[in-house]
Amino acid sequence: MRTLCSSTLIGEFFVIGFAGLVAMKQPDLSTSTVWLVSGIAMLLCVLLCGMVTRPGGIALGWVLQIALVASGVFVPTMYFMGVIFAALWWASVHYGRKIDEAKARFAAQAAENTPSGA
Repeated sequence: MRTLCSSTLIGEFFVIGFAGLVAMKQPDLSTSTVWLVSGIAMLLCVLLCGMVTRPGGIALGWVLQIALVASGVFVPTMYFMGVIFAALWWASVHYGRKIDEAKARFAAQAAENTPSGA
């Protein structure tokens, strides 16, 4: 799960950075505010890569997904990108858990089949 979720978060890191560049062109937003918010969101993406398997990591990832969709208020394309990344996040969590379960099953089977004297 960690690999899939981290890949999604790194993709979001870049999308948030590019959205910040687009938001900078908005006349009603200050450059410092745009980069403060974008920077915090980008930092959260990187930090979440290490927190995915810890308690609350997945929930924080969902908060980030909601914030990404909500950023469409300022950059309308982010509505679309936010929904895409929310779907990717769901798939990463869902299929990542299935992969982790399969790995655990294979490890248990391998441990059963290994002779105890070896």
